[in-house]
Amino acid sequence: VQLQASGGGLVQAGGSLRLSCAASGDIFSAIAMRWYRQAPGNRRELVAEIGRRGGTVYADSVKGRFTISRDNAKNTLYLQMSSLKPEDTAVYYCNMLRGVGNYWGQGTLVTVSS
Repeated sequence: VQLQASGGGLVQAGGSLRLSCAASGDIFSAIAMRWYRQAPGNRRELVAEIGRRGGTVYADSVKGRFTISRDNAKNTLYLQMSSLKPEDTAVYYCNMLRGVGNYWGQGTLVTVSS
């Protein structure tokens, strides 16, 4: 399975972006799908997770601003990001846990200017 992340870019603080992660295979059976991010000099951190039944988990730093969703029919994961802050600047990676597999996308860069 391959994951292709897209939608990153340069945005001003307070703006919005929507990230997409298209999977080459089905995501319906995925145990969980996640977005991670990694800023320069920092560890990769979990941003948001959505389970097979739609339950969601968010990092405290993005609660109320980011929304994770999945479209099983399109095999696509999304991350709607609003009220963006400069500290949200990072490379964002999508991740899927399915069976014994742990799959990663290539990352998409989000830059938030102040």
